[in-house]
Amino acid sequence: MDSALPPKPPSPSRLPIRSGLTKIGPSPREAKHDRERQRLHKSILAEGQRRKTIHFDQRPKMRFSGTADEEALDSLDEEDPRDARDDAGALTPTSAGSHAQTGPAIDFDGLSWPSVGTRTRLEETPEQKKMRLEKLSGAVRTMLECLGEDPEREGLHSTPMRYAKAMDFFTKGYEENLRDIVNGAVFHEDHDELVIVKDIDVFSLCEHHLVPFTGKMHIGYIPNQRVIGLSKLARIAEMFSRRLQVQERLTKQVALALSEVLKPQGVAVVMESSHLCMVMRGVQKPGSSTITSCMLGCMRSRDKTRAEFLDLLKR
Repeated sequence: MDSALPPKPPSPSRLPIRSGLTKIGPSPREAKHDRERQRLHKSILAEGQRRKTIHFDQRPKMRFSGTADEEALDSLDEEDPRDARDDAGALTPTSAGSHAQTGPAIDFDGLSWPSVGTRTRLEETPEQKKMRLEKLSGAVRTMLECLGEDPEREGLHSTPMRYAKAMDFFTKGYEENLRDIVNGAVFHEDHDELVIVKDIDVFSLCEHHLVPFTGKMHIGYIPNQRVIGLSKLARIAEMFSRRLQVQERLTKQVALALSEVLKPQGVAVVMESSHLCMVMRGVQKPGSSTITSCMLGCMRSRDKTRAEFLDLLKR
């Protein structure tokens, strides 16, 4: 006898996990990329806090002779003066009282990682700006006097105000808003290959010595249905470089800003520069250069994609 058997129901393990265009939740890769961005954002916020100074000469000199000395050493370890952020796991958001923003990496309603007096400077009136420049000019005059110069001689008579205005321009990035920089130049485009703008000239001031460091920045990303006007990449680099910076933080800030604006598959930023703080002074090595990089998303997780980006920079 031939009896038709009823069809087997689909196995629960093979049921589709997606229905139409509705996603159950972020994929493991998306969740990993989000954690990378959050960790990088927290590290930038941590750099805005005041760091504890280490005074090595305050530690007592000891000779190890037995248990008593070992106990004394243990007590010193419990009161280690190192900054907590020196530990790998200490990248935590800043407290509510800190000047740094603890929300998204980019504050579209205001500024990107503002410092203590940034908003005051941004919202000042023309009279307040004039008073601020006069105060800065007075400080420059005092500096000239401390150097043994005569601020009243012909060549230096107007230098304090000229320098004040120059410093105001060198740090104009504090007053700029990423929302205004992008200015709506984000477009939907079905492109999923590398986009690179390289050899962007960058001029910034080292926050340790207030002397320039200059070089080239290369920015690349893999779109996720959205692209940005090419000139905006250079403008973003300009905004963050026109602040008191360290190269490592500058590289990270540009990468995070682009990631926040576009939500791309991946972002890569490489910067090479020469620092006058180690060319004109200190170790005095004029031929040296410093290279930093920041990779996010698939540019960090896929070796071939990262290698393709780095290879294209050499051409």
